[in-house]
Amino acid sequence: MTINNLQKTNEVQVLLSDAYSGRISNLHKSIELATKALDISKSIDNKLLIAKSLNQLSLYCMINSDFEESNKHAHEAIIYFKAINDERGIADAKYNIGSIHYKTDNYHEGLIYLKEAIRIYKKYDDFESLSKVEKAIGTVYEYIGDRSNAFSSYKSAVKNARKAGNINIESNVFNNLSGLLLKRNKPSIAMKMIAYAISIKKETDDTRGLAFAIYGRGKIHLKQGDFKNAEADFLYAIDKHNKVVEIMGASMAYNKLGELYYKNNQLDKATKTVKEGLKLSTSYNIAMVKIKGYNLLYRIFKEQSNIIKAFKYLELYLKEKETIMNTQTHQVMENYNLINKMNVLESDALLQKERQEIIEKKNKDEQKAVKLKQEFLSVMSHEIRTPLNAITTIVSILDDQVRGESKSLIKSLQFASDNLINIVNNVLDFTKLDSKKTALDLENRNFNALSTKILNLHLNLAKTKDLTLVLDNKIPKDRNYLIDQTKLTQILSNLIGNAIKFTDKGQVTFSLKLLKEEPQFDTIQISVKDTGEGISEKDISEIFLSFSQIKPVMTRKQGGTGLGLAIVKKLVKLHNSKIQVRSTLQEGSEFYFNLKLEKVTQLELIKNKPIYPQLKNKNVLLAEDTIMNAVLIKKVLSKWGVTTEHVTNGKLAVEYAQKKEYDFILMDLHMPELNGLDATRLIRSTANKNTHTPIFAITADVMTSKNKETSQLFNKILWKPIEIDKLYAALEQEALPACKVTLEKKEDKTDLTA
Repeated sequence: MTINNLQKTNEVQVLLSDAYSGRISNLHKSIELATKALDISKSIDNKLLIAKSLNQLSLYCMINSDFEESNKHAHEAIIYFKAINDERGIADAKYNIGSIHYKTDNYHEGLIYLKEAIRIYKKYDDFESLSKVEKAIGTVYEYIGDRSNAFSSYKSAVKNARKAGNINIESNVFNNLSGLLLKRNKPSIAMKMIAYAISIKKETDDTRGLAFAIYGRGKIHLKQGDFKNAEADFLYAIDKHNKVVEIMGASMAYNKLGELYYKNNQLDKATKTVKEGLKLSTSYNIAMVKIKGYNLLYRIFKEQSNIIKAFKYLELYLKEKETIMNTQTHQVMENYNLINKMNVLESDALLQKERQEIIEKKNKDEQKAVKLKQEFLSVMSHEIRTPLNAITTIVSILDDQVRGESKSLIKSLQFASDNLINIVNNVLDFTKLDSKKTALDLENRNFNALSTKILNLHLNLAKTKDLTLVLDNKIPKDRNYLIDQTKLTQILSNLIGNAIKFTDKGQVTFSLKLLKEEPQFDTIQISVKDTGEGISEKDISEIFLSFSQIKPVMTRKQGGTGLGLAIVKKLVKLHNSKIQVRSTLQEGSEFYFNLKLEKVTQLELIKNKPIYPQLKNKNVLLAEDTIMNAVLIKKVLSKWGVTTEHVTNGKLAVEYAQKKEYDFILMDLHMPELNGLDATRLIRSTANKNTHTPIFAITADVMTSKNKETSQLFNKILWKPIEIDKLYAALEQEALPACKVTLEKKEDKTDLTA
């Protein structure tokens, strides 16, 4: 390096340092310094400094709400960072891109970039950057209504900020936490947190951060009805945000101040203030602030009985909201409700598919993206299957205790919960359908019984719409076939559910027709017909596309993300058939397909399975951190004469295994202190009383089967929600050899006596 280049390198480093430290008080100056640093870096062709300059410019443009320019700089920075193999630089740029996405309401793509940044920062124990990204992820979760995950992310962000010794980032997180607590109706705790954040911002002289913190305090005052102090805080925030050119912060503060005036019946002041905020949010396309502004103006003019203006802003509000709700991100947001499990999984599948398309287009980072997808599937499946485990186990226990009419209700509940589990499995397996790795799992089933159960599952939904739901079965009711019950149930549930959804009057008919009989096979036509709104010829070609909706989100009455028929098409194709449609607008639609099914003899039902002696008096160590699941499993095991000792983490499981010999160990994989995988490794590899004891993995994590080590460590994997019959079969199978030896010895002794 020449002396001249060395001088320029030092100059760039000084410029970037000054730009970064000055960003909190003079953003325009920071942009000017970073631009100069970029020009000098390019003149000496220093790729590292070019990348750093671009990344800083991206940050400052983002703060200035110039999101398009910010995104351009960040992507260009990644090119340079990759050229010099600078992983942390790549993470910095991806943090910027992730932040841009969520600030422009593209939440799911924002999460992808932010998660990728976290993965890199963890490799280097970069606690400061981890805290910063976790705060952003917490914000995303908060936007989409997942307050539990938001709280967890903020909590982790505080820990990492303290590890890094960065009180400024810590105070930023407390600012967000106070807002979250305010939503949980805990204003007093929120006020303590925001007071702490304000004190740090004053101490560090962070003008921009202080403005956000004062704004946060204003929201608490407003919630408590303290209009005077709330007004003072919002005016302060507006003034400071305008001085440091923090567009988003200023527009948010204007909006809240307008809301304050509206609540205080100062409607003229409210109108003027909200319009000031709208000028900023419209100029810089800050969608969520715009939506709130339009909605507030609609309410103000409605209050003033100014119908024309009220209608104008109502239209603007609906149009803006529809624009956002039609984006892929808000499909995720719309369905981000763990109670509505199926919708969540549909959105999850959408997220996976879109992520894969991005990877294919860019033709890079494939391994990293696959790993991210697996981690996401792992978390989603675990979070959904764990509560489902409690539901299905309780149903199984109640089945033995109820009689009469309640028995049929339990059977319906059991079928519904089983069906939900099966749908969860299939949606999580959507990528396998794409890759043609899914096969039919054929079982001996009575078609009439299955069809009746599927129909009963939808009766209440039809009843709420005053629709008649009919089963027209033209095949022999006592005939059994080899059927994949899971996949066929999913096909029919989607078709019947859609028919009910898009029908307002009349009836839905589920028909089974015997087309052809052969000695070994029957060909059956299955159809679902409705008297609903019908589908145009143009739209019929679109409805089977993944994630397709033939109406915009805000104009259609029905929910859903358009994944159902895409899955139906793939599953019917898996049966070597093709789904077809007949439809007339305003008259109704009929979806139908043919199946060639192998006939089999009816199974003899076993009503009460006896408790076999090989399980009686056995003892089990159960490692499970979810208390409800543990209680239910213990109750089931006790019915079979099995004694259970329960521990709540892997560390305790290892300690118990050293002290006492067990007949079986049931090991949950996701536990605190020490996870089930590591605990099992220790039990298998260290001196203890259970080195060769059968150990069963109990998990809701669908990615477990991808791990080769898992199949070697465990005798069997039992999926949550646990199916009671499969648990019994697994324990029984391991107990049989011991039972056989006992019986043989007994027979030998008898022979000798004789």
